[in-house]
Formats: sequence, C-alpha cells, structure tokens
Amino acid sequence: MMQMHSFGLFLAAALVLAITPGPGIFYVLTRTLAGGRRDGILSAGGTLLGGMVHVFAAALGVSAILAASALAFAVVKYAGAGYLVYLGIRMIRSRALSLDLTKSSPLKAAGTFRQGIATEVLNPKTALFFLSFIPQFIHPERGHVFAQFVTLGLISVTLNTSADIGVAFLAGTLGGKLKQSTRLIRRQRLVSGLAMIGLGVYVAAAGDAK
Repeated sequence: MMQMHSFGLFLAAALVLAITPGPGIFYVLTRTLAGGRRDGILSAGGTLLGGMVHVFAAALGVSAILAASALAFAVVKYAGAGYLVYLGIRMIRSRALSLDLTKSSPLKAAGTFRQGIATEVLNPKTALFFLSFIPQFIHPERGHVFAQFVTLGLISVTLNTSADIGVAFLAGTLGGKLKQSTRLIRRQRLVSGLAMIGLGVYVAAAGDAK
C-alpha cells in the first residue's frame, strides 16, 4: 500500500498535468468544435481506452524489469526522473507556441471513438510518459508492482479523461478563450513544466537518500 505522502504527491502532479492544455485536450477540443459535444465525449472515451492500453503494457514491462533485478528497476526510475525533467524544460520552452484549433471534418460516432483510441495507442509519447511518471511512485516492498502500476495508471488516465470531458462540455466558451488567452496557456504550461521538473528532481533526490 502506498504511503499517504507519496500518494498525495502523485495525485497533485497527475492533477496538474491533467488540467494543463496539451495534445489530448486540444485533440478533444478540435473534435468537439467539428462535430459537437457528442464527438468530443466519444473522443475522450477513445483516448481513455487507448491510455489504458499503454498503462497495462507499461505495467507488464515494469513488472518484468523488477523481476529481472532491483538494479534495473532503479535505472528505470532514475531514467524516468530525468525524462520528466526533460519534458518540463521542453514544455516551458514551448509555452509560447501557437495553438491549432482548426476545425476538422465531423465523423460518425464509431469513427470518432476509434480515432480517439488510435490517436492515443499510436502515440509513443504516451507510453514514454507512463514509463517515466508512474514508476516514481511504485514501492515494490509494499505490494504487487503490477497492481500498483495499474491502479495509479487508472487514476491518471481518469483524471485526464475527466479534464477532456470538461473541455467537451465547455468547448464553445473554451475554444474562444484558448484562441485569445495565450497568456493563460503560457502560465499553465509554465506551472506544469515546473511541476514536472520539480517532481523529477524530488524523486531522484529521495531515491539517493534511501
């Protein structure tokens, strides 16, 4: 069972990342603007399922790594911490990039859902993110690694999907504001970037202290 401090840190980081405008939110927003709220919600559902594919795949991989050796698992954690710092720096550096909210063509319900799944499953950055983020909160001595990973992954994906569904419901208002309020998006990306850098440094330092 995870310590409350560790779980609180995970929840805070996952929440910040979920509400920060990124590819997932912009994808759902674009689909909503093109086909309405239904398309947005179906797209969010598709990305939820696609995200869970990555979670289970990563959980199996991390479990296999830990079974191989504790040293290999430690290497994964430190490499993941470094990757989080890299992602944070990249997000801060790219915070001034313009947003493309150009409307795409509406799709049938099944097509929208399938496209959401494919968009997430075929995104290698999602796999890399889960492999770098979730292992920082895995404690092999506290229970089955696979179960811990899947539980945290499910929480993370659910938070992301909740934010996406919120965007789908508020698409009309958010679409206009996101196009106009570049300052808000820059600040959110800055906060999220700093959070990822801080998390990467913190878990690496905590690991050194053990």
